[in-house]
Amino acid sequence: MKQTIYAFTIWLLFVPLLGGVGHAADTIRVGTTQPLTGKFKDFGEEQLRGIQMWVHDINARGSLLGKDVELVYYDDYSEASRSAMLYRQLIEKDKVDLLIGPYSSDITLEASSIAEQHNFPMVASAASAEKIWQRGYKNIFGTDVPAANYMTLAIDAAQQNGAKTFDLISSDGAFSIEVAIGVREELARRGLTLLMDEVYRLDQTDFSALAKKLTKSKGDVLLGATYLHDSLAISKALREIGHKGRKDMVALTVGPALREFGDEFGPAAEGIVGVVQWLRSVKKPGSQDFAYRYRLKYGYNPGVHAVIGYSAGQVLEAAVRLAESTDKDAVREQLGKLEFHSLFGTYKVDKTGRQVGKRNYLLQWQNDRRRLVAPPDVAERKLIYPRN
Repeated sequence: MKQTIYAFTIWLLFVPLLGGVGHAADTIRVGTTQPLTGKFKDFGEEQLRGIQMWVHDINARGSLLGKDVELVYYDDYSEASRSAMLYRQLIEKDKVDLLIGPYSSDITLEASSIAEQHNFPMVASAASAEKIWQRGYKNIFGTDVPAANYMTLAIDAAQQNGAKTFDLISSDGAFSIEVAIGVREELARRGLTLLMDEVYRLDQTDFSALAKKLTKSKGDVLLGATYLHDSLAISKALREIGHKGRKDMVALTVGPALREFGDEFGPAAEGIVGVVQWLRSVKKPGSQDFAYRYRLKYGYNPGVHAVIGYSAGQVLEAAVRLAESTDKDAVREQLGKLEFHSLFGTYKVDKTGRQVGKRNYLLQWQNDRRRLVAPPDVAERKLIYPRN
């Protein structure tokens, strides 16, 4: 079912649509697909809510180029092929004016191919695989830190605390593959030793054998290029083995940055490090205000994916305002040269559309809370490193 969102000055009104809708001349239509069911459901729901808040805010401020903004979205079921099909429908049948990309690198790879076929600029949301920007496309613009750079800050922190040997685990998902490539290259560049390098299937659920391998490795630090489901399962497998399964430092992508990780493990999450693109405690303009308004509307604090969705809208809005038009060529030109400070962080891309302005942060679970520990200018606490 297709849904169109009309934003009013108080809150959003959701109107389900069963058939085609004419494109009113006084509206700007923004199209997206998000995974509202399937394995990425939790992330997709948050990201969509962020986009919806942006639509609400832009209309509450009084319009974009004198027009109301209308959001047309579909559930892509966490499936890349379905997302691609739906983006074709958004462009060809729904006649949207602007596009925001879906969640995940794997889905964005296919969805952005449809945008490229139609010469239609798309602002990517939570997608960071290098492959997306290595195809020579001119219509996909990233907002997230490139996957190859995701673990640099974690390696910095470990090395500063004396770590010399590392274990690496990663899934075969597009994001994880490229995070792992970046880790291998960074460790080699620094002359650090990679003792264990294990790749598992993205749909794998049993990690008992992998946990046993990790206990036998002498690596000082475990780095995991993970999503939420696997980071939870791996951490559970390590916990069941006991303290022998713990390293001096365990740093994982995606999972530890989310409140669900602490809810699952409680005190057992203590000390685990996560790579995160945003927390409301980051000293960024608008962070506390956004978190407050999001909490009022949805009853809980926003996760990073809500911020990514909101910020993708902000970037698109900035490009349209500078272009003074929704003309595809004009918007594409602005997205390519724009430098903009969104809620998510600095937006600035290179000639391929790859993000070069954004940086990540490092958090650690301390006393049942996610505390920023790096870089120094935003750190709330010092990293607790067991050997110290």
